[in-house]
Amino acid sequence: MVQLVKPEKPLRTKVADVADRLKVTARSLKVLREAGLSGGLVEGIRSAKNVRSYGGFAGVIESAAVKNTDAIAITDELGDLTFTELNGQVNALARAWAQLGLGDGDVIAVLCRDHRGLIIVLAAANKIGAQVLLMNTGFAKPQLADVAQREHVSVLVYDEEFTDLLSAVDANVRRIVAFTADGTAAPGSLAGLIRSASTAAVPAPAKPGGLTLLTSGTTGTPKGAPRGKTSPLFSAQLLDRVPRRRNEVCMLAAPIFHGTGLGQAVLSLALGNRLVLRRKFDPEATLRAIAEYRCNVLVVVPTMLQRIMALPKEVHDRYDTSSLRIIFASGSAVPPDLVVRTLDEFGPVLYNLYGSTELAVMTVATPEDLRHDPRTAGRPPVGCAVRLYDTDGTEITAPGVIGRIFAGSSVSFSGYTDGRRKDVIDGLLSSGDVGHFDDTGRLYVDGRDDDMVISGGENVYPLEVENLISGHPEVQEAAVLGVADPDFGQRLKAYVVRAAGSALTADEIKDYIRANLARYKVPRDVEFLDVLPRNATGKLLRGSLTEGSAR
Repeated sequence: MVQLVKPEKPLRTKVADVADRLKVTARSLKVLREAGLSGGLVEGIRSAKNVRSYGGFAGVIESAAVKNTDAIAITDELGDLTFTELNGQVNALARAWAQLGLGDGDVIAVLCRDHRGLIIVLAAANKIGAQVLLMNTGFAKPQLADVAQREHVSVLVYDEEFTDLLSAVDANVRRIVAFTADGTAAPGSLAGLIRSASTAAVPAPAKPGGLTLLTSGTTGTPKGAPRGKTSPLFSAQLLDRVPRRRNEVCMLAAPIFHGTGLGQAVLSLALGNRLVLRRKFDPEATLRAIAEYRCNVLVVVPTMLQRIMALPKEVHDRYDTSSLRIIFASGSAVPPDLVVRTLDEFGPVLYNLYGSTELAVMTVATPEDLRHDPRTAGRPPVGCAVRLYDTDGTEITAPGVIGRIFAGSSVSFSGYTDGRRKDVIDGLLSSGDVGHFDDTGRLYVDGRDDDMVISGGENVYPLEVENLISGHPEVQEAAVLGVADPDFGQRLKAYVVRAAGSALTADEIKDYIRANLARYKVPRDVEFLDVLPRNATGKLLRGSLTEGSAR
């Protein structure tokens, strides 16, 4: 790991740092008040005490159950669940698990789609002091086996559809089925355990349980990224540039095992929102749910938004989506053409978060930012810092100059569970990306630090070419990356999915790029595919593409 350390700060700088922190705190409190999360001194003390005693997820539900009681917390395929019922079921599961001897030192892995059971497991684990590991529902047996062994999993909570994968996991790992097709509550199942115990309050653990998220694993087995304690003001980072409010309805399409879905699920419950969940994403069913429940917020990963926007106009016209104030997209870059089409279809409601499993939030692009330039990643919210550094660790402040993106926030990241670390400069963590600021201070992500290709003696970041191709009217989606070349070491190659009915040719794509970019940015090869390989959160599996090229 490269770690550059600056000299000890002089007293004057330290005083300035304290003043800056006070300003951030004041601004964060203002953001929380505007969202309805700061309900006075008594409520604030109670909420802070619950989070400290029970952990982030369980503490939020404890407080919400007092404030919202009979309001609907979750709507899923099983129906409605009020905040009081939700907290009671969390207590029952925590009590049942404690009776089985589970608690501090146990790692409870969760292989579930989005439904109430997943929420209940997260909170119940908090209450018994166990660590939760959120598994990717797109795992194959080798990934599941590797992660379960590395993370010392002792319990696996799973949906029935994943039963065939369980043979990859050590037989000593306790299995608990969370969701079955017929909705039965057999003894030992999640529903059976909940029914077997009292819903009365449970005592706080000696130390609340924690949470480990997994990185996307697009280049190998996903790494575990433990989430440590976060500041009580962390919610302000999610709310500062995204105006979510109390007592609204949120359609959460993004998977909860991913940082985007998890963060927005917690925020929704804290705000007393009704959380609408569906186990599997369907674009038209999503529009139908928005119309039926008058959803104010839709949370998606960009590939979901792509599928919604690919629906014919007559399908969009069937559903009244005028209740939507916010479409929150995160998890990967939103292609500029998709940004423009979404704003044109739904109005100024699109918010794009740039973050990572390790850093949570770095910047947010608001509708105003995206109308200014659909390529921008926006600006950091309160409590977040983003800086650019060159390869020598010198900060870059000039507009238009590309550098390595480093960021910091109140989310603590001490390193991966396999012992690896991220590069750190001035207390800021490497994002692994490169980018630049424009003259207004907005951030632009130009690509991954290791994606750069030297073509014709020039440095090329494939994302620029990728975005251009994606904007072609006869292209559904595209990927551009460097592939091995026996003569030149590397060359650009484009992988393109044509729009329905298109007969677009490779030469036409090259001519289109040549007319808009420098000649050295024109890919030598264009390969047409039926679909781009992606993981369960919609991230492109670039390794799968390059492996195919090598063959």
